[in-house]
Parts: sequence; C-alpha cells; structure tokens
Amino acid sequence: MNIPLMDPHLLFMTENDLRNPPLSIKRLVIAKLGYDPYCIINNVPSDVRPEKGPYYYPTEHVTADIYPLGMAIDDRTGSSRKSEKLKPEVWKTVISLLYLFIVTWITAFVMVIVHNRVPDMKKYPPLPDIFLDNVPHIPWAFAMCEFTGTLLLIIWVAVLIFHKHRFILLRRFFALSGTVFLLRCVTMLITSLSVPGTHLQCNPMVEELQLDNGSYDSVWIKARHAYFIWRGAGMSIQGVRTCGDYMFSGHTAALTILNFFITEYTPRNLYFMHTFSWILNMFGIFFILSAHEHYSIDVFIAFYITSRLFLYYHTLANNQALMQRDSNRTRIWFPLFSFFESEVDGIVPNEFDTLGTLAQNLIRWAKTHWRVWYGLSMRREISPLPEKSHNSDNMQKQYFRFRHKKES
Repeated sequence: MNIPLMDPHLLFMTENDLRNPPLSIKRLVIAKLGYDPYCIINNVPSDVRPEKGPYYYPTEHVTADIYPLGMAIDDRTGSSRKSEKLKPEVWKTVISLLYLFIVTWITAFVMVIVHNRVPDMKKYPPLPDIFLDNVPHIPWAFAMCEFTGTLLLIIWVAVLIFHKHRFILLRRFFALSGTVFLLRCVTMLITSLSVPGTHLQCNPMVEELQLDNGSYDSVWIKARHAYFIWRGAGMSIQGVRTCGDYMFSGHTAALTILNFFITEYTPRNLYFMHTFSWILNMFGIFFILSAHEHYSIDVFIAFYITSRLFLYYHTLANNQALMQRDSNRTRIWFPLFSFFESEVDGIVPNEFDTLGTLAQNLIRWAKTHWRVWYGLSMRREISPLPEKSHNSDNMQKQYFRFRHKKES
C-alpha cells in the first residue's frame, strides 16, 4: 500500500505513527541515535548528543531571566544547555589571575618601548581623522572616561560578590582581559602612529641612567618606568602619561569588557542596569575621542576585537556539543579556553546569593579554617605517645606460649 506523504506531513509524525499500522516499523534506529538532525546526518557520537526529546515541539523552555544572552533554548534539542555541575575550581581562577598579572606587566613594558619610539611631533603631525577634526579638544574628558570605567568596575565587583558562580566569572574575566591586552601589545609594537593631539607632551623617557657603580642598564630603567605604569593601571588620574600606545585603545577595551560582563551575568529583567552599563560604555568612548587621546580607528578596533572575543568565547563555552566536535582544533587555537572550560558543561546560570547566604557561607568558611588551624596547632603542642614495637609484642606472645606449654 503506497501512502503519499508530503514534507509538511512528515513534520507532524510521531514515533507511534511509525510503529502502528500501516507502517508498523518495529525497529527505529533513529530513535536510538537521537532526534537532532545535525547529529544524525553527521554521525555525531552518542556521548555528545543532546538528550532525547521532541525536536520541533519542545515541552520546556529555558527562561531568559536565568540564562545569558537572552536566549530561550530547549536544553534537550540544542547544544546550549544548563550546566548540571559547576565546580568553582579556585586553582584555575588563580592561574587565570596569574596570566592577567603577567600580561599587564608585558603591556606596561611594551608601553615604555613604544613611548620612546613615538614619531617626532614636528615632523609627523596628527593624522586626518573625521571625529578629531570636527570635535574640539575637551581637557577634562579623559579623566571622565576613567571615572566611568571605575564606576563600571564597582558594578562588576558587586555582581561578583552576589553571583553564586563567581569563580567561573572571575576566571573568564581574567582570561579574556589578558588575551585582549596581549593582542594590544602586538598591535602597539608593530606600528607606531603619530600623536593624535597637539596638546600632548610626548617627550621620550630616559633610555639610560648612570647607576651608583658607574654602569648603565637601560632594561632596569625601563622596568622601573613599567612598574610606575603598572602600579597606576595606565590611568591619567593616577599620574600616568604615555604616548605611542594608540592601536588599539586600552581604555576602550577595558570599558567594553566590563560592560559585556555586566550585561551577560545579570538577569534579563534588569533593564535599567543594562541600559546604564551601555550608556557608560558609549560615553566613555566619547570622552576618549573628545580628549583627543586616541584616533577613531583605535577606538573602533578596540571595541570590535573585545566584543568579538567575548562573544566567540561564550559561544564556544555555551555550546558543549560544538566544542567537543572540534575539540582538537579548539585545543590548538584556544589552549587557555580548553583548559579553563574543561569542567564547565553548559551555560552558567545567573543565580545570586542573598546577604544572609553570604554571611552563612563566610561563617562556615571561617569555622572550617579555624578548626583546621586549631587542630594543626594542637598537634604540634602535644607530642605523640611512644608506640610499642611490633617485635616486642611478638616476643611477649612467644614467651607466654612457651611458658604455658612448659607448665602443662
């Protein structure tokens, strides 16, 4: 019996339609392989396939209040799903912090090098720029940019304090920030642009300084200048003034990455928070350009690179099946990502602790560490009693056995 079936009819068919007459198919291989068409076509191994469930008519949807990026995702059909077990992995967070620490030192040292390589302002005037040529210089604008960045940082710290998965967020923040600024070191070093504003005083730093022993050590002098930049976080309100670090803007990168993390890891219904974060980001960029501290291309490239890296990182992290299919390629091109996200099996939900929960966790942590410290101190004070040797016990047993035989 031939039954004509059109494509729309196939979409409405269920497993019971295939098993019952007139088809009466007793063995359904597709039902065992899974309902994801991509997995079936490409023979994706069963251990990375999503759970079985209706593909076109999901019964449960993830609310956008919990999951980032505002996505309503069926966790049984797509590769983006809620992470079932999230380990803090504090030691990985410490490694990511160490990575960012090393990158900031490299950045500070490169900033010293490019400052001494800045083109002469008399020979090389500022390059033509659409924004800078049409907007007058505002002296206080750059300080306002740094104040907006400080405000974004305060908001981000508050989010970290109350977020349940704060160590995962910190690890991602340190890893992405370090990668962005490491790329910035390369772009700063390979090409030196002329100073964007005539108001800037870009005198080269002292390359060599005679030490007490009469020798010269330019590397040591550069390291001291780099420490001054690193200590002030490269901010003008901290007294740091550098030139040559134009492509691309570090201030724009910092503002953008703070904005994206705040909007990603806060609930979707906090519209005021997200709008306020984006306003601070955009106004910070405007202040950078109004201060004539960077070219427009510096700001644009910084925003593009930072936002693309953030979105690409989270796309890989939130799509576990995609990451596992390309695991070898991911390890080669993104070794840090493969290391930091090895134990995260899905989307990190936006769950927050209350003040009471934070206080309880802090008290519990203090009690646990106090008991450990107190137990170690008591063990050091009390010397252990001497233990009887195993040989002496055996000799005593043999003596009593011999004596018992002799008496009997």
